Amino acid sequence: MTTPTPPVPASRRTLIASPRHTAGLLLIQFGLAALGAYFQSRPSPAPNLAPAHNSMVHNSMVPLYVSMIVLEWALVRYVWAGIRHKGYRLFDLVGGRWKSWKNVAVDLVIALPFWVFWEATARLVQFSLGESHAKTIQTLLPQTWLEIVLWLGLSASAGVCEEIVFRGYFQKQFEALTGSIALAVVLQAVIFGLGHAYQGVKQIVVISVLGALYGMLAAWRKSLRPGMIAHTMSDVVGLLWK
Repeated sequence: MTTPTPPVPASRRTLIASPRHTAGLLLIQFGLAALGAYFQSRPSPAPNLAPAHNSMVHNSMVPLYVSMIVLEWALVRYVWAGIRHKGYRLFDLVGGRWKSWKNVAVDLVIALPFWVFWEATARLVQFSLGESHAKTIQTLLPQTWLEIVLWLGLSASAGVCEEIVFRGYFQKQFEALTGSIALAVVLQAVIFGLGHAYQGVKQIVVISVLGALYGMLAAWRKSLRPGMIAHTMSDVVGLLWK
């Protein structure tokens, strides 16, 4: 009886997926960025990205939130499809599983102060860049209880999925391609920022900086778990501060 061979850990010069697979994911990301930029730049009689909504079904954010949750997990599915051909699993990108409550506590202790630093950095960068003339996303925020529940689901999905895609897949793949973790952090952060083009140029810069912080945290901890926690917190608490 043979013992199953565990996946070989990713090294700095070992690709975790084929270059063609990475090119495909880049095309998807750039397509989403272009779509977001279109919605931000199209003429509108109001300074909002979308019309105001209410509790009526035809004006609710429910279809949008559901479609965004599906998109987040579809991207993770695409990542999984690419890395499994190289013998990797999603947990290899995440940095393993929690083995005890002590592991959970350590990640929480790291994530909480990181989130405070993250929020402070976001406000500092926003202040440094000055006033933004981009359309606001206020009308995209939830108002009904159903929308709030779905928003929480979307926040958790974004916290998990975006860390897997950007800090897990892109950062490891770029490190393998370039041989530089610093360059990998920068590249994934820029792509992460461009993915938020629907919020305007200023927010692209802000979110790119924050994406770099997430990348540095992942590189330091060799794990995405603290970043996932902080990312989810930032989206959830951000709603309370709007």
